[in-house]
Amino acid sequence: MSAPDFWDDQSRAQKIIQALNSLRARVERWEGLHKRGEDLQVLLELGLEEDDQDLAGEIETSVGDLQRDVDQMQLDLMLSGKYDRNNAILAIHPGAGGTESQDWAEMLLRMYTRWGEKRGYQVETLDLLPGDEAGLKSATLMISGENAYGYLKAEKGVHRLVRISPFDASGRRHTSFASVDVLPEVDDDTDIVINPVELKIDTYRSSSAGGQHVNKTESAIRITHLPTGIIVQCQNERSQHSNRESAMKILRARLLERRLAEQQEQINALRGEHGEIAWGNQIRSYVFCPYTMVKDHRTEAEMGNVNAVMDGEIDPFIEAFLKQKKV
Repeated sequence: MSAPDFWDDQSRAQKIIQALNSLRARVERWEGLHKRGEDLQVLLELGLEEDDQDLAGEIETSVGDLQRDVDQMQLDLMLSGKYDRNNAILAIHPGAGGTESQDWAEMLLRMYTRWGEKRGYQVETLDLLPGDEAGLKSATLMISGENAYGYLKAEKGVHRLVRISPFDASGRRHTSFASVDVLPEVDDDTDIVINPVELKIDTYRSSSAGGQHVNKTESAIRITHLPTGIIVQCQNERSQHSNRESAMKILRARLLERRLAEQQEQINALRGEHGEIAWGNQIRSYVFCPYTMVKDHRTEAEMGNVNAVMDGEIDPFIEAFLKQKKV
């Protein structure tokens, strides 16, 4: 940073500073945990010397808090993949089943939005196509924050819902499916080269909620990458220029994913367990009836409070997945 030409390339300089700040924060975090451990040791020795029973409750609470923070840091250290620290692009698509599956997709959208907000991440809707009667046909989120992709990569796959359908007048139990795909946001200075000549760009009016301006102007963008046939779109409430930038981010991420997937050793790392959005391919089941339970079929992790899970409490499943992958 002290080099005379350090600030000549502003973009490169900012990335170096961000990396430095991240490393500094990790060191300070570890030093803080170590200091708390030493203070607890002194407090414990004092309590034993003076036979002070009043300190027992305080020490027990402090040890529990420290253990949780140490466990969280250990979990963060598991995120050592090349793109784990990146922002995440999360896409949701309902399976067969019409309104029922589309409503389930919207429930998942709310779950991930709540999860991101609770973690202090920035959650931005890049694209949302409403369902015909309820729910949604597709949605794409940008979830920005350190390690967003590292955590959310655990969510790739088919999610299954079992409940009494609110759309069935007979009150029958229904099973619905939706797929979740997660990609890392990648910088435009990666070696993913996109030739503008190979892009077909269409503009159209946004169909999402957002006021008259959204519907009166053709601010939404759809980009087709002709060599691969990959199609991405973005239609949030901002300008056409902003939507185009967001769509290019999604396209760049999908092209990176495609390239890495062609390398056999990278398939499981970046693609996850995908298949037909139907029975037998789910990674997790959410059961509302005849009992309440959420179970991850990869790790066997379970939670009985399904409402808490739908409010964004999915960390136990993410942690179990990361720990399993590290074994």
